[in-house]
Amino acid sequence: MTAPIPREIPDLPAVPGPPVLLPAPVPATAVVAPVRRPLAALFRLLIAVAAAGGVALELLLGAPARILSYFSVQATVLLAVVMLLSAGRAWRARRPLPSAVTGAALLYALTSALVYHLLLGHATPPFSMTDATTPPERWHAQWTALQVLHILVPAAALLDWLLLTPAARLHLRQTAAWLLYPLAYLVFSLIRAAFLPPDGPARYLYPFLDVTAHGYRSTLANALLLGLAIYTLAVLLVALDHIRPTPVRHRC
Repeated sequence: MTAPIPREIPDLPAVPGPPVLLPAPVPATAVVAPVRRPLAALFRLLIAVAAAGGVALELLLGAPARILSYFSVQATVLLAVVMLLSAGRAWRARRPLPSAVTGAALLYALTSALVYHLLLGHATPPFSMTDATTPPERWHAQWTALQVLHILVPAAALLDWLLLTPAARLHLRQTAAWLLYPLAYLVFSLIRAAFLPPDGPARYLYPFLDVTAHGYRSTLANALLLGLAIYTLAVLLVALDHIRPTPVRHRC
């Protein structure tokens, strides 16, 4: 026996529409499994070896405390560590290092190269990381070390970024954080000079940061201009990273 049909059927609730899916970026490793990249690993290993060799050669030629105080040497050491870790990750098919780290290492290496070629390479007296007062002869140890630190290693790091690194990984929000290390180096350079003898030859490592010759006002102005140049270079790297094609098929 069936139940009687009610004369008035109450209003039924409206059937909700399909749920709206919010866009969510999915890591490439969740879709495409990372693959081993032996050629990239080998190239990055060679960069790390060249960077370490250039720093080691400078340490053999000059006082270690002075050599390790140079921005270019510190940037090269950082680049060597980053390239060594990146080589291991590419060889074992692991996720790459964060772009903030690799981008910072590239920026500092390019900065040291540009500063050397634009401001120091043709300076009088000639720029040297040791106590030498004459220009280093070609193919000698000091000249070789300078070329490795300011030409070979930065150029190789730039090629690795252009040819072996996926595009669109750098972001504009990272550029401000990248300036913290140059700012810390400026503070370190001034504090270091304050504890050294006033007549010491290695008191100021870079002529544009020489407070004795220029005074604090001009030195800080030079540092400000250099900081703006570094920030501009960082923005250019980010912009180029977003317009260049991706050179690898697998984002691993």
